[in-house]
Amino acid sequence: MKAGFIGLGIMGKPMAKNLLKAGCELYVNDLNKDAVAELVAGDAKEGDYETIGKECDIVLMILPNGAIVQDVLFGENGLAGYLKPGTVVCDMSSVTPTESCTCAEKLAAMQIGFVDSPVSGGEPKAIDGTLAFMAGGNEADFEKLKPYFDAMGASALLIGKSGSGSVTKLTNQVIVNLTIAAVSEAFVLCSKAGADPEKVYQAIRGGLAGSVILDAKVPMMIERNFKPGGKISINHKDIKNVMATAHSIDVPMPLTSQLFEIMQYLKVTGHFDEDHAGIVQYFEKLAGVEVKKVNA
Repeated sequence: MKAGFIGLGIMGKPMAKNLLKAGCELYVNDLNKDAVAELVAGDAKEGDYETIGKECDIVLMILPNGAIVQDVLFGENGLAGYLKPGTVVCDMSSVTPTESCTCAEKLAAMQIGFVDSPVSGGEPKAIDGTLAFMAGGNEADFEKLKPYFDAMGASALLIGKSGSGSVTKLTNQVIVNLTIAAVSEAFVLCSKAGADPEKVYQAIRGGLAGSVILDAKVPMMIERNFKPGGKISINHKDIKNVMATAHSIDVPMPLTSQLFEIMQYLKVTGHFDEDHAGIVQYFEKLAGVEVKKVNA
């Protein structure tokens, strides 16, 4: 196994480490040289775009947004200029389906494969190697990537043609973030009504309201721990992509549009780099109460 890996942020760094654990020969690249040095200390090799293009038949990327993906691939001295025909590029970033399709079309003209495969699971699952991969592209390219997905995640599914992975990720982000908002509103209600939020959580988690999201985010809210595993800023970007995609195909998104404005408020009030469990702070501000340990 030999691959290039571009993007060593909150998600990318632990994902790259899991590839190293699986025995992958890995060339890494990021603007954050401390992150690069940390991977090199774990037996990765630092590689610029030219080195990655010449040495690797598989290139994996996870970057903040679609504009950066486009620049890395097609900007001045971009990666695409160094890739060999037959290489497969996998973009694991959260971008719009249109951006994914643009990458696929440009690379196909160069005889280079492209799979859009964003991930779900946040930093905890990136660390323990149990991410879910949702892919768009052709089956042959997907099969070439499957060993790498298996090293970083618990599941990988080819949804359909290029852009399908990105559509699936946007669907995921609507459900995740609206659920966090609903949980936030509900726990502000119980807190202001005088109920112990820890006991409310324990009472409902085994019933129909129970979910992975409830278990992941309510303890963070109660502990006032908004250290990011999934930043509000990244989810704000994803919801913006949801709205752009929905508007382009005439799908009304009334709940999601309100969620975007909630996130915009959190941006303006200085919570943008916090975990999306911090969505609760919007509802707390409205009600004048905090969801926290009783007597804390």
